[in-house]
Amino acid sequence: MSATYKDYYKLLGVSRSAKDEEIARAFKKLARQYHPDLNPNNKEAEERFKEVNEAYEVLKDPEKRRLYDQLGPNWQAGQGFHGEPGFEGTHFTFNGKNFDGAGFSDFFETLFGNSQGGRSFGPDPFGGFSSKPRRGRDVESELYLSLEEACAGGSRQITIQTPQGPRSLQVRYPAGIEEGKKLRLSGQGESVPGGTSGDLFLQIRYKPHDRFRVQNKDLICDLSLAPWEAVLGTRADVATLDGSVELMIPPGTSSGKKFRLRGKGLGAGGARGDILVQAMVRVPQNLTDEERSLWQKLADTSSFRAR
Repeated sequence: MSATYKDYYKLLGVSRSAKDEEIARAFKKLARQYHPDLNPNNKEAEERFKEVNEAYEVLKDPEKRRLYDQLGPNWQAGQGFHGEPGFEGTHFTFNGKNFDGAGFSDFFETLFGNSQGGRSFGPDPFGGFSSKPRRGRDVESELYLSLEEACAGGSRQITIQTPQGPRSLQVRYPAGIEEGKKLRLSGQGESVPGGTSGDLFLQIRYKPHDRFRVQNKDLICDLSLAPWEAVLGTRADVATLDGSVELMIPPGTSSGKKFRLRGKGLGAGGARGDILVQAMVRVPQNLTDEERSLWQKLADTSSFRAR
């Protein structure tokens, strides 16, 4: 098998002495940056997403990281070492960890093996080795939802990559699901021949919104007002996740003042947050001669002083 050395530390942008927490933070940042849901039809982002996942798969595991650090760029020198005859296609576990490496690069599989066997051998508490059923690893990924989708609830068809190729799944999520929550899909993780499949965990992430900013369960949005609307008061339509509502703007509203629409934020039932509507007074940029004259007349006659 021909494979090229990959510097997993460089792929994640961390030093070789990085702690587990630093490695996890770097992985999460890059995984979000290159996630296929946020980079549709971008093959380069898809490849980077696979690479950072592979790097994290090794560096998060103390045993794999130790082996990777030990071999380093000279990993090819270790390819000549093989197990005893008769153990071909067998997976070994050490302290409950298996090294099958299915679905990753040739380099990964050269170091850690691939998924061709059906038996798993681990230490027996009474000495020696005993055979036991293998279980595939749990798989973690992220599910990106718009705020409207998260508010309404529903289902989404997703595609996950497996060693056997892409597989489509229909995922249901409840109304008001919060960012950071995890959905568990039993038996949809890594599969192993002759064993049981692991689970798939999908962590909910909110897509950036063109109108709202998220603050816990509350949503914040800006409402542009003309100077005369702010001075005299007006009625304005404000878009929410459930449709538009009419908001009364009282006379004398200054820029930055916030109005609360209760129960129109994120969450479900009586636990929903609010929408905070922030008034933003905007002024005209291009004035006609007549408009400029009127503004000048107002400035000359008004007793108001802003400072």
